[in-house]
Amino acid sequence: MSARRVKHANVSGTGPLRRSARLQGQKPGLTKRSTQPEAEEEERISPATLSRKRQIDGSDNKHQPKRPRLTRENLAKFNRMGKKEASKASASAASESKIKLSSTKTISTTSSGFAIQAYKNGILGPLCSKSPTNIKDIHKRYIKSRGTASPTESMYKEYVNTVGRARNEATMVFEAGSQLLKKYPMEDYSRVFNHAFTSFPKNAGFNSGLSTPQPDYIEGLEMPAYSPFPVDEHVKGAVLYNNDPCSLVLPHIAGEWKGRGKDMEMARLQSAYDGAALVYARNEALKLVGKPDLPGHAEITTFTTDGTTLNLFAHYASPSEDGTLKYHQYPIKSTLLIDSHQGLKDGRRGLRNGQDHARKQSYAIRDQLMEHWKQQSEAQAYWKWDAEKGQYFHRHHDGKVIWRATLCEDSEDAEDSEDELA
Repeated sequence: MSARRVKHANVSGTGPLRRSARLQGQKPGLTKRSTQPEAEEEERISPATLSRKRQIDGSDNKHQPKRPRLTRENLAKFNRMGKKEASKASASAASESKIKLSSTKTISTTSSGFAIQAYKNGILGPLCSKSPTNIKDIHKRYIKSRGTASPTESMYKEYVNTVGRARNEATMVFEAGSQLLKKYPMEDYSRVFNHAFTSFPKNAGFNSGLSTPQPDYIEGLEMPAYSPFPVDEHVKGAVLYNNDPCSLVLPHIAGEWKGRGKDMEMARLQSAYDGAALVYARNEALKLVGKPDLPGHAEITTFTTDGTTLNLFAHYASPSEDGTLKYHQYPIKSTLLIDSHQGLKDGRRGLRNGQDHARKQSYAIRDQLMEHWKQQSEAQAYWKWDAEKGQYFHRHHDGKVIWRATLCEDSEDAEDSEDELA
């Protein structure tokens, strides 16, 4: 190419320099002779080069979204879109939360599925329960005469009138309960109404998938009565209420109330659950001291009443063939309270005798636990542990060493053996 033609190409912008500038996405320097329309320039470029150029510099805007203009209308649309997305995210989070809650949801005692789940957990009703081995003693205790005066005829009439006017469960508990139940001096033994067992272990077996026990009525020793023994650290299920220094500990009686004409079968089912919880805690306490109840022996009592009828039950646990525990609820006595003056006297006497026995058992098991803890504390000061032999030992001043496999004196492994230190 002659120098004149090269010069003309450079000036007109159609030469290599012009194409290089376009391929780099830059505008070439314009001269007076480079003011022709862009379409004419593209005609002088081969189709292949033009296609390649458009792929590189993005001049082909066929698939490129248009950038919206910054107007009030577009801003309003954008805000509405943001709210919709936030609403969707909130709904999704709420749905996930519901799924998590449903996976850990328990069955309430008032739900239709409670009875079958309780049965699967080993809680047996009266029809499936076996008689306790000490049922004769329980019956004798029920009819045992008391040293206090029985209700008079006028008291009976007043009771019938009270029950007839009680319009709901709360009124029945307050009005009828005060005439049926005995109230003890509130030194260290007290009663609690309608309070859930917030400190009870959730993996006790019989309560799997069920809500926390919450009897309408319960009485027992308070936690300070066990001082200085840290009962909450040693006996599972003993302390009923979480973060409560005066919580009830190892009670032996509980009750369920219903309003006039309400479902007494539900009250019976609830009392079976309450009784199982008290049996579980008692067994854990006796296991600690190494003196469990004899098989089939019942020391836990529950009652149900609607003011008209009073039902008492005895509770205990026994192992089944597959090794799981079955919690029995065996009926002691059912009494019609408003049918006659004698009916009220019999029912109140039996209930109060049950209260006295439960109170006696509460103190007895407290004393056993305290004595066991005292012996363990003294033994730990006397005996030392040998990790290599896996036994306790005590060395006398003469060099003799006494060995023991356990510190429980009632155990078969509590025999002493002597040797000398090497």
